[in-house]
Amino acid sequence: MIATRIMLFLCAGILVLSFTATASAQTESRKGGHSITDAGFEWPDAEQVSRVLLMKDHNTRVVVLGVMFLGLASGTIGTFLLLRKRSLTADALSHAALPGIAMSFILMHLLGGDGKNLPGLLIGAAVFGAIGVGCILLIRSTTRLKDDAALGIVLSVFFGLGMVLLSIIQDMPGGDAAGLNRFIFGKAASMLQSDALLILIIAIIVVITCALIFKEFKLLCFDQGYARSQGWPTLKLDIALMSLVVTVTVIALQSVGVVMAVALLIIPPAAARFWTDRLRNMAIGAAAIGTASGYLGATISALMPKMPTGPVIVLVCTTCFIISMICGTRRGIIVRSLEHFSLTRRVGMQHLLRAMFELTERTQLERIAFDQLLDKRSWTPAQLRQLLRRARAQRLVFENADDTISLTEFGITEARRVTRNHRLWETYLITHADIAPSHVDRDADMIEHVLGAELIERLEAVLDKKIPAKAVPPSPHPLGELA
Repeated sequence: MIATRIMLFLCAGILVLSFTATASAQTESRKGGHSITDAGFEWPDAEQVSRVLLMKDHNTRVVVLGVMFLGLASGTIGTFLLLRKRSLTADALSHAALPGIAMSFILMHLLGGDGKNLPGLLIGAAVFGAIGVGCILLIRSTTRLKDDAALGIVLSVFFGLGMVLLSIIQDMPGGDAAGLNRFIFGKAASMLQSDALLILIIAIIVVITCALIFKEFKLLCFDQGYARSQGWPTLKLDIALMSLVVTVTVIALQSVGVVMAVALLIIPPAAARFWTDRLRNMAIGAAAIGTASGYLGATISALMPKMPTGPVIVLVCTTCFIISMICGTRRGIIVRSLEHFSLTRRVGMQHLLRAMFELTERTQLERIAFDQLLDKRSWTPAQLRQLLRRARAQRLVFENADDTISLTEFGITEARRVTRNHRLWETYLITHADIAPSHVDRDADMIEHVLGAELIERLEAVLDKKIPAKAVPPSPHPLGELA
């Protein structure tokens, strides 16, 4: 709730800043300001960069703040959509909205009204978006077709219908000036102050709704069956979630268009997922990424007017996703690679210590020859020498004058601990899981390296009558050999 209040406070502050534009600000923009609606192309100078980044021009301020609010709403509700595994539903919904826009224009034009009235067009988009979602659910529940087939059918049919209606509109009186094609690819530069205000209102509604029923949405995303068994109205919650998605998708059509509206709903939460395992932090991170992408994309488009705002925003989102995928602290490539590298080194060292302990246990000799050790596992000579170098660096082993290897006191303690954990798990699998002794080493070897202290205590409690405290259980294999 604190994070939600902070976000609402920031939105209110930005709103005050954005809608204090006066006639003098607009006059400055006409005299020499670099507005987002400029048609020429030139490299911006320092003054132009400053004016755009600080949103000193009215048109730039309206568009930048409008797409920022859109990114805020899209990132917030997109988090739950992503976790519900309904990313492609948003894609189908955005394409289904196109015939709604065209149909609304036709109806308003036939009734003598302004066919380009934005609220009317958005209402039509919302209605057809809801119809599209209903068709997906109907196909999914009444046929044997899978989700991907249902999504593909609805997406292609509705988008085709929209293109047909747009071609009909071009032959209508006044239809040439409709400009409805901007809803396909977006045209944020045409955003008005009233449009930005509408987006802000929708963003506030989305954020407040998600904050109020956060727990319910969380349960719906992670365990719908359990929620239903506990009496939660899962259908109503699902309808509420999809209604918010429809609303955000509809208001995104003007700025980023039908084709890329889904990007703002999916890419920010997907990027935030690499940084955290907590849903609340993920939602806040997705909202922040969406807001920042809207700001950066709109300002880049303002500085280079021939670059369309919608696609640039999506490219900025994609850049954030790539950076998150590589550098994310939870699931980033770098972190996972380092964890895998660390685990591989730890597993290799544990295998070495256990092999030396079992050789010492079997031969009753403290000195182990290199060839004896090499035969214990499928090591190459180079791999074994590298392991031994690391073991010497960690003061686990030392090399004797006759080129044999021995465990240090510290190495004996560590080797004893590793071997004991492995054989505890082997004994448990044999006595409680009915695993044959000839196969138990392979199964134990897959889990022994991640046994924590708590699990070891539980194993000791289960096996207390079979194994004395702190004792190393005997090997279940002949002569203590590894499998």
